[in-house]
Amino acid sequence: MTDLLDLPVATLQGEDTTLGALTGGRPALLVNVASRCGLTPQYTQLEELQREYGPRGFTVVGVPCNQFAGQEPGTAEQIAGFCSATYGVTFPLTEKLEVNGDGAHPVYRQLTATPDVTGEAGPVQWNFEKFLLDGDGSVVARFRPTTDPGAPEVRTAIEALLPR
Repeated sequence: MTDLLDLPVATLQGEDTTLGALTGGRPALLVNVASRCGLTPQYTQLEELQREYGPRGFTVVGVPCNQFAGQEPGTAEQIAGFCSATYGVTFPLTEKLEVNGDGAHPVYRQLTATPDVTGEAGPVQWNFEKFLLDGDGSVVARFRPTTDPGAPEVRTAIEALLPR
C-alpha cells in the first residue's frame, strides 16, 4: 500500500501535488466538503480550527465532493469563491474528488479502511466526514459527518497531536 502522504492529488486550482505537500507533514483534518449541504455551516468551525491550531502546526484540508445528492455542483472557481466569500476559508482545498465507489480517489480508498469510534469502517456516510491524520500520515481518528468540527472529542484528538 502506498504511503497516504505520497498519494497524488490536485489543488482546487488544478496544481498537481501530493497529500503530504498539502499537509506539510503536519497533523491534518481531511474533510469531504460541499457547498449546498445542511452541514455546510461546519465550514465556520473548520476555519476556526485552522486559525486556532494552524500556528501550532496543524491544517485542515477540504475535499470538495459531489457524490451526495449533488450538493457540490460548482466549478473549481465557484467552489473557491463560495468558500472564501461565505466562510473566509484559508485552509487548502483539493480538486473535486469521489470518496466512495469504483471511482473513489486512492486517498479515500485508504481512509475509509479506518474505523470510527464504534469500530465501523467503510464508505463515507455523507458530506463533512472527518479523518484526523498525524504528521506521518497515519489516520488516528475518524469522525462521522454530524460530529461538529469544534466538538470536544475532535479538539482533544487534535491537541494530542500538537506540541504543547
